[in-house]
Amino acid sequence: MASARGPQSDFSSLPIGAKVFILVALLTVVTAGYYAVFYMDVKERTEAAINKRVDLQANLSKAQQRQKEFLARREEVVGREALDRQHLRILPDKSEIPAFLDDMNRLAELSGLSMSKVTPMPHQSEKFFVKVPVNLAITGKYHQLAKFFYNISRLERAINMEDISMGSPKDIGGEMVLEVSVKATTFRRAPGATEGKKKKKKNKKGKKG
Repeated sequence: MASARGPQSDFSSLPIGAKVFILVALLTVVTAGYYAVFYMDVKERTEAAINKRVDLQANLSKAQQRQKEFLARREEVVGREALDRQHLRILPDKSEIPAFLDDMNRLAELSGLSMSKVTPMPHQSEKFFVKVPVNLAITGKYHQLAKFFYNISRLERAINMEDISMGSPKDIGGEMVLEVSVKATTFRRAPGATEGKKKKKKNKKGKKG
């Protein structure tokens, strides 16, 4: 009775060339299956990750550019605000007569002078500013007067010392003392200039809205 022949005996009975061909074919099928199942999936995920990275880098670059523009504009706004505050100290919107006279009296005392008379004068309107004059009568020594005028020049607020008139020196206690009359003129912004600036700000806000 003839014995049954299985696949293994059939494969072993094949020629070597056929065996090599079958093994190569099997290896090719396995490799193709691995490539299709694993490599292609990994490749697609890698390409998707690369594309996502490129998009993120582009978004990051745009965000960094916007941040630079924002910081530059914020710095510009801060600089303008500081400049506006400085301008307001030099040329305020209001006369602020009490503060102005306080400065005059304080500097006179620091300089060793005595202020005997303070006479506010009528305001004088110009196109962009208003003159606020005050007549002063002060008494002191030469170096005290020089110190007083020097300290006035160091104030942030714009002040002109004009129409200076000196009386004859007097010998008081062995020291020469002068009586001086002077017109101290400070300034404030003209109402029209202030209103125009406010209108410009409102127009800019309106355009932004």
